[in-house]
Amino acid sequence: MNNLKEAIKKADNIVFLTGAGVSVPSGIPDYRSKNGLYAGMSSPEYMLSHTCLTREPEKFYQFVMENMYYPDAVPNLIHTKMAEMESKKNVTIITQNIDGLHEKAGSKKVVNFHGSLYDCYCQKCGMSVPAEDYLKSDIHSECSGIVRPDVVLYEEAIPERAIDQSLEAMRQADLIVIVGTSFRVSPFCNLTDYRNNKARVFAVNKERISLPYPFEMIENDAVKVFAEI
Repeated sequence: MNNLKEAIKKADNIVFLTGAGVSVPSGIPDYRSKNGLYAGMSSPEYMLSHTCLTREPEKFYQFVMENMYYPDAVPNLIHTKMAEMESKKNVTIITQNIDGLHEKAGSKKVVNFHGSLYDCYCQKCGMSVPAEDYLKSDIHSECSGIVRPDVVLYEEAIPERAIDQSLEAMRQADLIVIVGTSFRVSPFCNLTDYRNNKARVFAVNKERISLPYPFEMIENDAVKVFAEI
């Protein structure tokens, strides 16, 4: 932990790569752990697929409403510590999470690699729709089109803008910190292939992760680690 604290102190350009483990302390379950969102489900990938949205929009909407939205969740210490660093460092957060908690904590440079549940739009007319309206109905009051959250579903591609912003941040970073993710989901886990080769890389996760290049592993609860930074 002291090594990470010292590395943050020395770094000018920091990139945090965050996953579901960062939001678990805020009461949002991860996906694949024993108590995660997918536990006991037979076909969760289908429920969150472009096919399901297209063929069975009612089923998709019901699943999303029952399992994905946590509007009362608040940022935890990990989110707030990352946001606080922006006053002294150039910090970019590239997150797999779609819950908007990094923004709620005050972080300004956030790349939502898989989109955000709180950006919604009508598939028929293209108009942006407030998430508060989507939480009440997936039918657009203006044109009766189907509203959807602007998140990357199974079978959909990562937006080019998110990839471009991520690669630019990786090239500039002198410190990369992977937090709360097993770092196995592609293409998110491939971002470090494009890192500045002089950047130090740390990983903070409850379970050890494996990377094909030198890095420093902190196998611990991220809340405990960030409490000491």
